Amino acid sequence: MVKSKSKFVCQECGYETPKWMGRCPGCQEWNTLMEERDSTKNRNLGATNKGRRRIERATPITAVEKLEEPRFDTGINELNRVLGGGLVPGSLILVGGDPGIGKSTLLLQATYQLAKRGMPILYVTGEESMEQIRLRAERLEALHEQVMVASETDLTTIESLIDETKPKLVIIDSIQTMFHPEVTSAPGSVSQVRECTGQLMRFAKDLGVAIIIVGHVTKAGAIAGPRMLEHMVDSVLYFEGERHHTYRVLRAVKNRFGSTNEIGVFEMKEVGLAEVENPSEMFLSGRPIGAPGTAVAASIEGTRPVLVELQALVAPTTFVTPKRMATGVDHQRVTMIMAVLEKRLGLFLQNQDAYLNVVGGVRLDEPAVDLAMAVSLVSSFRDQPTEAYDLFIGEVGLTGEVRSVSRVESRVSEAYNMGFKRVILPAKNLHGWTPPTGIKLMGVRTLGEALEAALGG
Repeated sequence: MVKSKSKFVCQECGYETPKWMGRCPGCQEWNTLMEERDSTKNRNLGATNKGRRRIERATPITAVEKLEEPRFDTGINELNRVLGGGLVPGSLILVGGDPGIGKSTLLLQATYQLAKRGMPILYVTGEESMEQIRLRAERLEALHEQVMVASETDLTTIESLIDETKPKLVIIDSIQTMFHPEVTSAPGSVSQVRECTGQLMRFAKDLGVAIIIVGHVTKAGAIAGPRMLEHMVDSVLYFEGERHHTYRVLRAVKNRFGSTNEIGVFEMKEVGLAEVENPSEMFLSGRPIGAPGTAVAASIEGTRPVLVELQALVAPTTFVTPKRMATGVDHQRVTMIMAVLEKRLGLFLQNQDAYLNVVGGVRLDEPAVDLAMAVSLVSSFRDQPTEAYDLFIGEVGLTGEVRSVSRVESRVSEAYNMGFKRVILPAKNLHGWTPPTGIKLMGVRTLGEALEAALGG
């Protein structure tokens, strides 16, 4: 008779304890410990793979054969860019995003492009029926006989399907619906997600099959399930954007086969997702000319620079505590820059509400956009517009200095290609390279000098 007992597992971080606690000692979250049955037969999980696993031996690193990573062209250039050049055989890729953002649409379009190149594909769905997948594929004009579809949630059955069909790519939609019959907890729990992902990782490495798993996200925007889920996979891609906006951003937050933080930009249309080849042009389209509170910054996203517009609105408040709201940038960073403006430049902003927005739905994390944020806030506060073809690059320090940034050459080149006439940047970034002819560079050392150049004082 199999002995069974209960344990309590945190649904956020996977911490296990034999007794219930109100607060998880691992992640410090409240009311996340759920009871799960622990059976001794779980020790035999993965035994079905023992027959085909080879014995590894330690080898000197100098004796390891150097191999070039083969990659499959997905037929979607923006997806290839995010993946680091294409799909690597034997890789395990996690794609996360809000419901209805377009994850399944993108994957169906990618499977169609790969199937046209002769690659057999297995698409396993646990949320929809095969008829629903067929209807979506017809709408996207992505029907191909090389794409095999199955509606299944049992991982052992999926293993049999992989052995039977011999695909080169497997798509699991989604990992939260999959379950292993030897794990007693419910589908979507920490134990099930962890075990199913581990089994899929073994499938990918042993068979050389690329596997893409779709993951749901929580209200906070993180992929649901244990945090270790992102550490187990080779690549983590986030699909960002608002459901009511047409533009979508696919971002690589982890990639063992390419650069991290690389983005691919798509536009949602009736026939699916269309690639945006020039994101800077898209983010700057419809930019108001001569309106106070706007500034353009150059951000490095992965391997390419992207020009984005920042809009600020500073208005008097009738409340004791003014509002500070930010969309697309860190709220704490905006508060810090406003404190620098008050302390170093004498601007009285304590009775002003401040709103800052990055146009286009993209999120900016690097400090090189600090100067554009400061200029847009001061422009709105003074009700004084900036020049239409000025670009702002620089990190702002707490003492009011403008610090140098990396890869300034590519940022200026992108500004030149987009028709900008002047770039205000840190003075330390002026040396060691030659700018394109036809664009003026103005080096500044302090935030006061930058505002003098941009707004005339």
